[in-house]
Amino acid sequence: MKRSPYIVFLIMLTFFVISFLTNIMGPLIPDLIKGFSLSLTLVALLPFAFFIAYGVMSIPSGMMIEKYKEKKVMIAAFVVAFIGSLILALFPNYLSAVGSLFIIGCGMAMLQVVINPLLRTSGGEENFAFYSVLAQLIFGFASFVSPLVYSKLVFAMGHDMKDNGLLTYLYTLVPPQLPWISLYFLFVVICFFMIVVIAASKFPAVELKEDEKAGALATHITLLKNKQVVLYFIAMICYIGSEQGVANWISQFLLSYHGLDPQKIGAETVAYFWGLMTAGGILGLLLLKIMDSRIVLITFTGLAIVSLAIALFGTSSIALIAFPMVGFFASVLYPIIFSLALNSVSEHHGSFSGIMVTGIIGGAIMPLIVGWLGDNYGLRLGMCFLFLTLGFIFSIGFWAKPIITNKTISLFKKNEGGIT
Repeated sequence: MKRSPYIVFLIMLTFFVISFLTNIMGPLIPDLIKGFSLSLTLVALLPFAFFIAYGVMSIPSGMMIEKYKEKKVMIAAFVVAFIGSLILALFPNYLSAVGSLFIIGCGMAMLQVVINPLLRTSGGEENFAFYSVLAQLIFGFASFVSPLVYSKLVFAMGHDMKDNGLLTYLYTLVPPQLPWISLYFLFVVICFFMIVVIAASKFPAVELKEDEKAGALATHITLLKNKQVVLYFIAMICYIGSEQGVANWISQFLLSYHGLDPQKIGAETVAYFWGLMTAGGILGLLLLKIMDSRIVLITFTGLAIVSLAIALFGTSSIALIAFPMVGFFASVLYPIIFSLALNSVSEHHGSFSGIMVTGIIGGAIMPLIVGWLGDNYGLRLGMCFLFLTLGFIFSIGFWAKPIITNKTISLFKKNEGGIT
């Protein structure tokens, strides 16, 4: 198909919404523990329920796109997320939270499967790494905004509500001991808005090449026999597990080891984690135009490992800086892993995309392992498990052999077009 700025814009908007709904879990962890009287393992089952949905829905979603096309699947995805948000908003208890987050996760998985191959096709294969980092930048910005909205909303519901009829009405719907439930009413509104926007939008005809389409089950089985596919699948599990394993436990770590207020300091630190991920994304956009993506991956992963070590074993003031720096250095890892993966096979990119998105189950597995280790050996030791996942990502820079490398601008010599 022709390059489509419209599709690229729609993908970026969708990335923003996915991030806003997904990455609020970290700041909520202390509230969930207190509100539902949970252990670290039980509270970790909530992000587990959300991210395990990717393992259930990712490959079927690719097949759905073949039958119903992108617009219908995107609308269906937001309808699913709307229903999931409404369930938790109306029935705030632990069991409904588990079910609700699984349903929302299914919707987010459907969206991820739609937008990644579309981004590669509409933006151009040679620009895929660049646009992926741009999407990660937007993703990080939404994740920065989300915890701040949580903090402001929870605070506002207990103060100055007489001057705001909407907040007063919302207060009547939310249990006084669970003010954070108000967020899920907000998510209901956001999902409804996206349903309307997508339904009203005129999608251009999107004709994916044969190798961009999600194939039958046999195609997925064939891909999984490829060692490179399996390694990148593990890499995706490790990346999402590392990202969520840090973000989900920052607030609780600061409360447990440094006694810092989770609704203010904890939420702000998580926001800065995602905010610096946005800043790192900007730097990544520049670096990917002058450096091989594998070099960027090695450098940023190494610095993320160092930052995490400092955060876990430093003082409270150091931890408040080092945790966000992990986000800064993790900013380019997801898009580089994804682009290296898809550019390392010559066909079946749609099916491979479904497999890669399935790897987002790492967000279910790693925080649960950290929570279990935290219950038994302390949260600090539990979070040290993430050095293993980051170490695997670090190794990618040495064994990755993409067929198509990211387009870079030569600083030393130019061909006729000025591009090497």
